[in-house]
Amino acid sequence: MWLLDPSRKEVLKFAVCCRVLTLLLQVLTRFLGSSTPIVYWFPAHLLQSQEPLLRASETVPWNALAGSSPPGHTVPRNPIKGLVCNWKTCSPVTRCILGYFLTYWLLGLLLHCNFLPWT
Repeated sequence: MWLLDPSRKEVLKFAVCCRVLTLLLQVLTRFLGSSTPIVYWFPAHLLQSQEPLLRASETVPWNALAGSSPPGHTVPRNPIKGLVCNWKTCSPVTRCILGYFLTYWLLGLLLHCNFLPWT
């Protein structure tokens, strides 16, 4: 009988183990990414302490970003966009952190759209 074939049992066992492992990894990364701010605090701490481009805070007038706003208010520019635009002048630590997060984002975008397991 084909159900009792040992090779089919091994293949089924392997497939189930792979699916369970994939499921656990997806749930764990979603849980850690959404409920643990330490994952984001540590790279932010490294960026703040080791990147000279972030030490000078540039601001633009609040009314330049939003049409009618209170006079005298300012909004800081997006520091990540500034780091990506000045990639060549960033420190190696900053390049590694930005490279990791940008690669994670791009891989997640490509794999999730193709119905592949990605978190």
